[in-house]
Amino acid sequence: MSSVDLERRYRRLLAVYPWEHRRAYEDEMLAVLLAGARPGQRRPAASDVRNLVSAGLRARLRVGARGFTESTWADAATVTGLLVGLVLLSLAGKSLLNQLIHNPSLPPGYEPSGPDLVEWLRVAGWAGVCAAVLVGWRWVAAGLAWAGVLGWGWLVAPQASDNLTYVVDTLPQFALAVVAAAALTVPAPRRRVVALLGVRRLLVLLLAPAAMVALLVTNRVTSPTFDPVNGASYQVLYGIEAGSELVLWLYVAGLAAAALAMVVAVVTLTPEVRRRIVVMLLPVAALALVIDSALAGWATSTMHMGHVIPLVPAQWAMLVFIPPVTFLAGALLVRRREETLRMVALGRAADREQPVG
Repeated sequence: MSSVDLERRYRRLLAVYPWEHRRAYEDEMLAVLLAGARPGQRRPAASDVRNLVSAGLRARLRVGARGFTESTWADAATVTGLLVGLVLLSLAGKSLLNQLIHNPSLPPGYEPSGPDLVEWLRVAGWAGVCAAVLVGWRWVAAGLAWAGVLGWGWLVAPQASDNLTYVVDTLPQFALAVVAAAALTVPAPRRRVVALLGVRRLLVLLLAPAAMVALLVTNRVTSPTFDPVNGASYQVLYGIEAGSELVLWLYVAGLAAAALAMVVAVVTLTPEVRRRIVVMLLPVAALALVIDSALAGWATSTMHMGHVIPLVPAQWAMLVFIPPVTFLAGALLVRRREETLRMVALGRAADREQPVG
C-alpha cells in the first residue's frame, strides 16, 4: 500500500507541470522517482518536492511566455493601446474644457481659474499617442504613453501623504495609462491597427469619444442658471444636469449610444483578439471595483474625519496585486478556453474523417 500512496502523491506533484509536458514525460518521470524511493517510503522526499515544484513552475512560465508571443496578443495590444489612448484623450479633453468653459449652474466665485500647463500637456500627450499609433510610429506612441505614466508618478504620487483619497481616486486612470503604455510596447507591424479595425471601426472609435465629450460639454454649457433668489429646478444623474427629466434622459441616451458603438466596434473583431482585449482591460475594471467597494468605507471615513487615514497593508496589497493577478487569471482562462476549443475542433475533424460503416 505504501507504494500506491507514494505514486499518488508524486502524481499530485507532477500536476505542477504543463499538461503537454505531463503527456510526454509523466510516466517516465514517475518511474524514475519510484525507482529512487526508499523501501517503505510513503511520502515524497523534501528535496523531490522542492525540485519538482520549482521545475514545474519554470516550465509553466516558459509555456506562458510563449503564449504571449502569439500574433493575436500583438494584435489585441495594438487595438487596446489605441482604444485606451482615445479614452484618456477624451478624459483629458473634458477636464481641459471644464476649465475653459463657463458653467452657469455654479454660483459666483466658484468658477475654475483656468487650465494650467499640466492640463494642456495631458491633452497634447495623449493626442500625440493616438496620432502616432495611427501613423505607425509605435515607439513614439509607447514613449509618450510611458511619459504619461511617469508624469502621474511625479505629480500625483507625492500627494499620498496629505491627499491620499485623491491619489486613490486617480488610480484607475493611472492603470489605464499603464495598460496603454504596456500594450503599445508590444512589437507589432507598422499601421497594424488600421488593417485590423478597418475604416468603419476606426471612425467609430475616433468619433464616439469625441461625441461623448461634446454631449457632456453641451450639458455643462446649458445647465440651469444659478439663481439664489428664485431657485432652479434640477434633474441630476451622475453629474449630468438638466431642467427636465426628458432632456436628462436624452443626454443619457446619447452617451449610451456612443458607448455602445465603441463596444460593437470591438466586439465585431475576431474572437481571439476580442478575448485578449478584454483580458487587458480587466485589471482596470477590477481596480475600480476594489476602490468603489472595498475602499468605500475608508474614503467616507477620511472625508468625515478631516484628516488622512492611512491605508493598512491589506488595503495596499489589494491596490497593488489585484490588477496583475486579474490579468494573469484572465490570460490563463483565455488559454484554457482556446485549448479546449482546439481539442473539440480536432475531435470533430477526426469524427468526420472516420469512414461510415
